[in-house]
Amino acid sequence: MPKEPFVIGVAGGAASGKTTVCDMIIQQLHDQRVVLVNQDSFYHRLSEEELARVHEYNFDHPDAFDTEQLLCSMDKLKNGQAVDVPIYDFMSHRNNVYPARRVNPSDVIILEGILIFHDPRVRELMNMKIFVDTDADVRLARRIRRDTAEKGRDIGAVLDQYSKFVKPAFDDFILPTKKYADIIIPRGGDNHVAIDLIVQHIRTKLGQHDLCKIYPNLYVIQSTFQIRGMHTLIRDSQITKHDFIFYADRLIRLVVEHGLGHLPFTEKQVVTPTGSVYTGVDFCKRLCGVSVIRSGESMENALRACCKGIKLGKILIHREGDNGQHLIYEKLPTDISERHVLLLDPILGTGNSAVQAISLLIRKGVPESNIIFLNLISAPQGVHVVCRTFPRIKIVTSEIEVGLNKDYRVIPGIGEFGDRYFGTDEDDQLVITSSS
Repeated sequence: MPKEPFVIGVAGGAASGKTTVCDMIIQQLHDQRVVLVNQDSFYHRLSEEELARVHEYNFDHPDAFDTEQLLCSMDKLKNGQAVDVPIYDFMSHRNNVYPARRVNPSDVIILEGILIFHDPRVRELMNMKIFVDTDADVRLARRIRRDTAEKGRDIGAVLDQYSKFVKPAFDDFILPTKKYADIIIPRGGDNHVAIDLIVQHIRTKLGQHDLCKIYPNLYVIQSTFQIRGMHTLIRDSQITKHDFIFYADRLIRLVVEHGLGHLPFTEKQVVTPTGSVYTGVDFCKRLCGVSVIRSGESMENALRACCKGIKLGKILIHREGDNGQHLIYEKLPTDISERHVLLLDPILGTGNSAVQAISLLIRKGVPESNIIFLNLISAPQGVHVVCRTFPRIKIVTSEIEVGLNKDYRVIPGIGEFGDRYFGTDEDDQLVITSSS
């Protein structure tokens, strides 16, 4: 089966800067195979009567587009088939003047157009939806320059079309679709900071997207700019210890909550204060947490906050010299074989420590399918090792990293998580030594 592409939708008003945004994204994703598909290519072919009165035709209305043809072409691309996309000629208002453009299957498909968010079937194709939000006066000025220079129209005709069709269509059909966007870019292509963040986000999602397709037992929590912002803060080497702990705890809580959502539940009915019956679910009772000492202990408070009175175990694995393969200490609940286990370790790097910890749990009688491994960031190498060795456990993480460097450290990474969280990094140790 072909690898399913990552589809990015870019919408916004006419002359908002959508094409510029697409070009900048494509330029920065130079190491990926990226193709651009324009909604303009899928205008309906006009009848002779419509061509004779073309100045009264509304090209900004949803009915102006052949959405069925667009869906057919996108379906072929997503299934690894090349398609021939028409090239629309705005001078003659025909799509058969030039030979069709051959579009080959790619890793990333950018679908651009004013109304690509209007039809829910088209929206469902997209992994990411971007709305380019530009001031109306700027869009009008750009439209006048473009239509007079590129399409040979006079200013009067441009303004007449804008007032009769373009502005009403924007208010009625385009602007309402802004609510479907995952990301809104003010000022379009002039907003270099937003585009750089989006490209970084796309790179991250591409890595997550591929791995989640390979391993159905890998779960990456839904990324938002709130989550991305917290990752940015805790990865900053200049952040204070207090802020590092605060934002790390917030991310850990999200991972723990998501992990708990993968536990089995039973149906339960309760009577509400209004005397009504509410049918809900009851939490899994046979549960325990196991932290990999020392950084894994940073996740215990979040687990206790979510699961009152939960039992906790600990595993200490030597990470130096033999690459995390030597078990030093373990203290686990005696009845752990009868429980679902949440294994806690914020960083999944090579996967060797994780394999050692999971192997110990299995030797203690815990079924592989009863283990959920929770971490903040995961290197692809570690995901491959753990998922191939234990295909029935679940991994829940908040972000997939680029990889490992020659020293087997996660990059871009977060540094030594335990040292940063518990305040035992090199600088702190030097201060203590000098003051003693």
